[in-house]
Amino acid sequence: MDSTDDLSIGQVVKSRAGRDKGRIFVVLDIIDKEYVYVVDGDLRKLDNPKKKKVKHLVVYNTVLQEFKNKIDNNIRINNSYVRKILEPFNKSF
Repeated sequence: MDSTDDLSIGQVVKSRAGRDKGRIFVVLDIIDKEYVYVVDGDLRKLDNPKKKKVKHLVVYNTVLQEFKNKIDNNIRINNSYVRKILEPFNKSF
């Protein structure tokens, strides 16, 4: 499950390498087959997303549909919104 065909905007992922190892993120944008932009609203804010290699991510089956819709429709979101939607995942993973 490591190809970008399975990744979509709003997908919940966990970093498996780097300084942010173990952190939960949500996919903000897909750059290409190898890279995506991820945010968590805390360390990685919306105005400074983290460029991450797909192979360094654990991909969960969860897509945050509300987040995806807001991104797709250019509805403004803020960092506290991102933190709030990721909160349940930070507790459970």
